[in-house]
Amino acid sequence: MSGRPISEDDLQAFVDRVLDAERQAEVTDYLASHPEVARRVAGYRDQRAALRAAFAPVAEAPVPPELDLARMIARRRRPKATSWRAAAAAVLLLGVGGVAGWSLHEAAKPAPGGVAALAAEAADSYLAYAPDRTRPVEIRADDRATLVAWASQRLGRPVSVPDLAPSGYRFMGGRLVATPHGPAVLLMYDDDRGTRLVLLTRPMATERDAPMAQNARGAVTGFSWADDGVGYSLVGPASPEILHPLADEVRRQVDRRA
Repeated sequence: MSGRPISEDDLQAFVDRVLDAERQAEVTDYLASHPEVARRVAGYRDQRAALRAAFAPVAEAPVPPELDLARMIARRRRPKATSWRAAAAAVLLLGVGGVAGWSLHEAAKPAPGGVAALAAEAADSYLAYAPDRTRPVEIRADDRATLVAWASQRLGRPVSVPDLAPSGYRFMGGRLVATPHGPAVLLMYDDDRGTRLVLLTRPMATERDAPMAQNARGAVTGFSWADDGVGYSLVGPASPEILHPLADEVRRQVDRRA
């Protein structure tokens, strides 16, 4: 052993297999003598495997024909026998058809709003930041006062950090994130197994009050609601039976501090 303490960053790098051989061996020895930490690292691995499984269909999808490199090269080498008039007509038809098709597509696709939009933003934020083992939050829990002051100033209203420790989830820290509806504050929590939850909060432009609703995206479940012009969405890879009481506790604490 080098005598250098094993940090949370070391544990996360261990799961991602980015440590050098010597440090990897040190962490392995440390986990052998600290079973409670070993269980947490096993949770990290399970979460990483779940996320990989969720994104596997996207990663394994075939390359669209129009992006196939061999076809692109073959088209470029093909003799240009088409007259410029025919080419211009084809371009015009494609342009008109493309604009019409895209317009119909956009008209048919419902634009999410209210807590539905907030729920989608929370799921996107979870997928972007929760798997990050190096810097999942911008400001850590030990600098909570700075985070609260910064987020309150950017959102234009007081921000509080719900305490979920009695329910088994420690506050890790947070960050500000950009959304199509303005800035939002992201608060992150984790438990002894490394399961992470994200609470996304932002002012609501339309729905000042909305009942709590369940939402899901792949393996990520969430509960979202709005109170007095502020929206909240708690998301994570937990079951609805676990997540719903936590969302109720967040709502109870936020209402009490209002």
